[in-house]
Amino acid sequence: MPALQLPPLGLYIHLPWCERKCPYCDFNSHETGLVPEQAYIDRLLADLEADACYTQGRSIATLFIGGGTPSLFSAAAIAHLMAGIAARVPLADGFEATMEANPGSAEAEKFAGFRAAGINRLSIGIQSFQDTQLQALGRVHSSDQAHAAIAAAHAAGFQRINLDLMHGLPQQDSTLALADLATATGHGISHLSWYQLTIEQNTVFYTRPPLLPLEDALADIQDAGEALLAGTDLRQYEVSAWAVPGQQCRHNLNYWEFGDYLGIGAGAHGKVSFADGRILRYAKRRQPEAYMAAAPAQMQVQPLWLAKRDLPGEYMLNALRLNAGFQLADYSARTGLAADTLQPALDSLLGRGLLEQEAGQIRATGLGRRFLDTVIAEFLV
Repeated sequence: MPALQLPPLGLYIHLPWCERKCPYCDFNSHETGLVPEQAYIDRLLADLEADACYTQGRSIATLFIGGGTPSLFSAAAIAHLMAGIAARVPLADGFEATMEANPGSAEAEKFAGFRAAGINRLSIGIQSFQDTQLQALGRVHSSDQAHAAIAAAHAAGFQRINLDLMHGLPQQDSTLALADLATATGHGISHLSWYQLTIEQNTVFYTRPPLLPLEDALADIQDAGEALLAGTDLRQYEVSAWAVPGQQCRHNLNYWEFGDYLGIGAGAHGKVSFADGRILRYAKRRQPEAYMAAAPAQMQVQPLWLAKRDLPGEYMLNALRLNAGFQLADYSARTGLAADTLQPALDSLLGRGLLEQEAGQIRATGLGRRFLDTVIAEFLV
């Protein structure tokens, strides 16, 4: 059996508070008027100390601070957090540090402070540049604030800026969706996340669903949007991600390539490989109050050692999101399994035109990308 090689290691930090919870959001986020910055960061750093043993001699290559709305935190609080991280775990040369931000004017004013604290990549949740669409989505910012936030990020010295945009919005057609894309790409960004609005359980939209475009209209939006983006400097590298060459989100790439990551903060998830072939997935206490009250050794809940039979599905669930796909040697290195454990599913999907293989690289075809859930299901136990 091939030896499992320890993959690169990232760090995800969850800041769970928002000014207002959006009606489509099923993330672990909680409305608050006052964020307990100091107390929460103290718990985050204690959490990181407890998880530091998982580094196993590796440096942290990437950091992603998500939420919630991380930009509700002050620049001073983020600086304290970044200094605390550096004091507890080794950081790799060229360390990528991403932080999510909302385009409200109060958050935009903090961007220079976030940059000075060591954040070198900013991900701004725009969702749409149309005020009517923003209102339908329950967003608390306006189109003008979205433009101002992007300008503020550039002015603060961020060279790497991602914009989050949704499509398939209430009463949206191709014209409105393409207008959002044209506006976004006109801002000189290095990365774009463009994904379809989906209705999730435990959301306001699930109980009171809005009127969304029909399937044919959604397909038209997807096709027209991809055609527009093909004429820009951005290149698609994942199902919902486009980037200037060399500017892909390395933290997310590590997820999709079945890398490891520590997860700290309320509801954060982690994945850690061990040289003996074991792979652990874990989560932290979901409710902020329970997370902050727990001793460091009790913050982790739901530890799960992945069974060997689950690894093909776990790996393919991530790898096939990438346009480039994967190589069989990478599959073996990350799972410790022989390449033939993917047979006969690979043969079946290649024969049906849902996957293709070229020079050792296996990836989804255009048809396979349209039915990616069906493709991945072939590898699930």
